[in-house]
Amino acid sequence: MTPSARLSASIDLLAAMEATPRKPADAVANSFFRERRYIGGGDRRAVSGLVWDIMRAWRRIGWHLAEIGAQSTPRLLVAACLILKGTGVEEISALFEEGRFAAGALTLKERDSVHALARRTLDMEDMPRAVKLELPDWLMPELEATFGDTLEQELAALSEPATLDLRVNMLRATRPEAQKALAREGLHAELTPLSPWGLRLSGRLPVTSSTPFQDGRVEIQDEGSQLVAAILGAAPHMRVLDYCAGAGGKTLALAMMMENKGHIAACDVAEKRLDGAVRRLRRAGVHNVERHLLTAGDKWAKRRSGSFDRVLVDAPCSGTGTWRRNPDARLRTTRQDLDELLVKQAQILDKAATLVRPGGRLVYATCSILSAENTQQIDAFLKRNSAFHLVPSDSTELPESLKQTSMFALTPHKNGTDGFFAAVLERKAEAAPEATTAES
Repeated sequence: MTPSARLSASIDLLAAMEATPRKPADAVANSFFRERRYIGGGDRRAVSGLVWDIMRAWRRIGWHLAEIGAQSTPRLLVAACLILKGTGVEEISALFEEGRFAAGALTLKERDSVHALARRTLDMEDMPRAVKLELPDWLMPELEATFGDTLEQELAALSEPATLDLRVNMLRATRPEAQKALAREGLHAELTPLSPWGLRLSGRLPVTSSTPFQDGRVEIQDEGSQLVAAILGAAPHMRVLDYCAGAGGKTLALAMMMENKGHIAACDVAEKRLDGAVRRLRRAGVHNVERHLLTAGDKWAKRRSGSFDRVLVDAPCSGTGTWRRNPDARLRTTRQDLDELLVKQAQILDKAATLVRPGGRLVYATCSILSAENTQQIDAFLKRNSAFHLVPSDSTELPESLKQTSMFALTPHKNGTDGFFAAVLERKAEAAPEATTAES
């Protein structure tokens, strides 16, 4: 594709996202490129790269356009992103050319807007702080309380493009073996500093078409997510429950930790997500996993009450810790969304707690940086249920900096990972979970 055609495709992708504002941007992009298979891999990366740059600067670009009295159309969003990041006016005008696959020339009004923006920079002193930090206004107090003086550094790190992290499947390869296999295909990975199973690549690379991915030697998984699996301390002899398994990313890591022995139950309320795990489990050579769809009135959990050595609750959450990958989520999540999630998280935690055996352990985890979803949920649970208490993890797979911790909160600024929280709770021997729950 020519540069003009790439720019036109970026405008079309933004328009598709604008038409479905509640749908995650990556899902819209996947559908967009699936319907346009003629767009090659390099062009896809260029188009999505520009669109993701716009989303990372969405509030700032919108503020600039409002300041000059211009409308935030997909065309002007693209032009504004380019001009505010240093592209010259004439170069932008050349990109907006006429032609079958081009976006068409700038109108007189658009050209005036581009000239007005050329006198500005992306960050301005008179910008409201929430705009400068790319936050919805309602989240500012929560994050200021959480991070204090480091808020700007934390949010700057969350605005950077994410690395591409892989977990080596130790059932099929060692880290050096997987690293060499990837290098043979031009994918040069470094060891992750925290996870004992991780490899890290920079940029958007075609990992899924590589042989090490297709034969199950590596799986795409952020290093922070790998550490959530590690803190559970699953071992080969155990009965383990992945209560919110989704498509099975952490289930795969747990099966590897258990050397394909013992028993894992992977549960979820979404059949489509569970079905998506089948191919991943098969590719990884995992065969100690039972999948179960949780439904209303289901007796499955009641029959297994108090029977699991380890239970992982990777709770549905705001996803604020994944803003590097999903910058659009910053503006899609509302206060009402968060309030509903807090109720759901508490209910899930209470239900999962009944499945832990006396002396067994429960790990509550989110990919959130909000204390309301993390430490506050744990504090509230412990007040409701004295049968549990926080304990240090006994996992040998954690790095020295996290060993013997009962809770961690990872962030891109501090740890170079996505934002993840995890807490280790132990059910006291012979203690039963109390009847009081978040629903009562």
